[in-house]
Amino acid sequence: MGVDVCWDPATEQPPARQAAFRSMTAATAGDKAAWLALFAGDAVVEDPVGPSMFDEEGKGHHGQDGISAFWDKTIANVERFQFTIRDSHAAGDEVANVGTITTYLPGGYRVDTDGVFVYRVREDGLIVSMRAFWETERAMATARKAED
Repeated sequence: MGVDVCWDPATEQPPARQAAFRSMTAATAGDKAAWLALFAGDAVVEDPVGPSMFDEEGKGHHGQDGISAFWDKTIANVERFQFTIRDSHAAGDEVANVGTITTYLPGGYRVDTDGVFVYRVREDGLIVSMRAFWETERAMATARKAED
């Protein structure tokens, strides 16, 4: 006879999952200072991984200055975020979240970005790496006038 096992997200979570949640919360609140405070001084943000309109060389945004510039180029231009995490896999000092980030943009548009969002933290819980795996063309194909 089988045993049903339920994951209870209300219980204490691994540090990387906590950091990811804090990152999403700060972005949703538009709180750049709180978001930057989550990252170690030598952290790297790759969002998306590889060359993109946000990172032509595909080498990521390094350190507080680079990550701050990434915020200014991307997050600061979004009017509202909605994060829908359908699954989350924590292992060691990392977590991989599977979900959709819905961004509401100026002019009344929204874009749904499906992806896998991987966070790695160091012992003190600061993020040392955030890597987002998503496809620009796929996300842009969802662009439409927001109904809500």
